[in-house]
Amino acid sequence: MKKFIRYLIPGLVLLLLAIQVSSDVFVWTDEDGFKHFSNIAPSPEADDVRILGKEIQTQISDDRSFRVLKVYDGDSLLVKGLDLTLKIRMVGIDAPETGGRSKPGQPYSKKAHLYLRRLVKDRSVTLKSYGLGGYNRILAEVFSGGTNVNLEMVKTGLAEVYQGRKPKHFDAAPYVAAQTRARNNRIGMWSLGSRYKSPGQWRKENPRN
Repeated sequence: MKKFIRYLIPGLVLLLLAIQVSSDVFVWTDEDGFKHFSNIAPSPEADDVRILGKEIQTQISDDRSFRVLKVYDGDSLLVKGLDLTLKIRMVGIDAPETGGRSKPGQPYSKKAHLYLRRLVKDRSVTLKSYGLGGYNRILAEVFSGGTNVNLEMVKTGLAEVYQGRKPKHFDAAPYVAAQTRARNNRIGMWSLGSRYKSPGQWRKENPRN
């Protein structure tokens, strides 16, 4: 019976997720014999590692909770739920860049990082997914206690509306309106005025390699 449940749970996970996978999803067995599904590559010690093809589609219901394990910066985080560990890129927004080990980050990058940590670290969140983006990260709107965290970052002037191509069906209108209000009131990073640089421009001027 335990063996049956062990293989049943991952199958149910695939039915419950609402993410259309357009990149690699790894499946592996841990030392206790449990199977895992993730868009993060497993450690070299994992057994029976397989990569599911692009044709695999999983579905996540909007009310499925994930716990935030780590906040990387002002617009990306790591979550875990059921048998899944997922890297999330918060869709529709772009927070100031934190820089690298030897390079300072943009103004307000630390404030954005710390504010996002206060909002979601070690808390349960729900996701509205828009598929996978660059670096094999899931594009998603993150909700905590009924609050759209992505939109909150824009409202507080700690992220701008993402200037690149946005996913199909993503409604950017509330984000644009929030950015206009924050900019007009010089909230957060908009207080820099003419000294402000978008994260996209900063990345071009400060390549990581």
